[in-house]
Amino acid sequence: MRRRLLGVIGAIVLAAIGTAILVMYVSGAEDRALAGERVVKVLVVKSTVPAGTPASSLGDMVEAKKVTTKVRAEGSVSTTQELAGLVTSAELVPGEQLVKARFVQPSVYNAQATGVQVPPGLLQTTISLSPDRAVGGVLTPGTTVAVVVSFDGEDVKNDPVDGVAVRAEGATPKVTHMILQKVLVTNVQGGTTPAAPSTTGPDKTAAAPAVPSGSLLVTLALDAPSVERVVFAAESGKLWLAIEPKDANEGGTRVQTRGTVLQ
Repeated sequence: MRRRLLGVIGAIVLAAIGTAILVMYVSGAEDRALAGERVVKVLVVKSTVPAGTPASSLGDMVEAKKVTTKVRAEGSVSTTQELAGLVTSAELVPGEQLVKARFVQPSVYNAQATGVQVPPGLLQTTISLSPDRAVGGVLTPGTTVAVVVSFDGEDVKNDPVDGVAVRAEGATPKVTHMILQKVLVTNVQGGTTPAAPSTTGPDKTAAAPAVPSGSLLVTLALDAPSVERVVFAAESGKLWLAIEPKDANEGGTRVQTRGTVLQ
């Protein structure tokens, strides 16, 4: 019995030693294969990366590997910092090296994805709007819009003596004005639309269009001064967009206050 137990223990020890030797051999195989070769570190895709993914969000989707210069892809990178500010131009699959040619500026990707060409010299900025301020969420890339802004202020109050509407001297009134016309929409994101009600009932009545829920991210193509105006308005007031086709007439607009609206 004791001899049999010793035999079992010996077999286990031998198996453990053999496994350790095998692991050491396998772990050193890569180094032996690269012996005498110049090696470099590159980032390799570990799991599928969707198109449009920012380089800063790659995280665990990529890993660093050592390869010989013979198999290093042209333009490959060793850190995501080399791709700062860029997004993937197409889906990346496991096993491929990360190369700069597969990354583009977000504006370029948006143009490719939506088919909207941004006029030369314009910047793009994104604003967050509720559906009611973005034409009910029906905006699509390529649409042109007017930008309307409202600022809060000290509205008029009735004089306690004679009831006449007055405003304190130097007070700023509430105002609304169309500040930009025919602005190109280059991208629209968000605004999930719930499923429309069923129309299979006995009366076959057509269902009303479903209303989007949640905010929309609307990207506009603007010149530099207009970017400043839109950002200030978004930070300090309220923005509304109005669909404005190329032949729309925006004449006659002016700064609106309670007094001008009631004229």
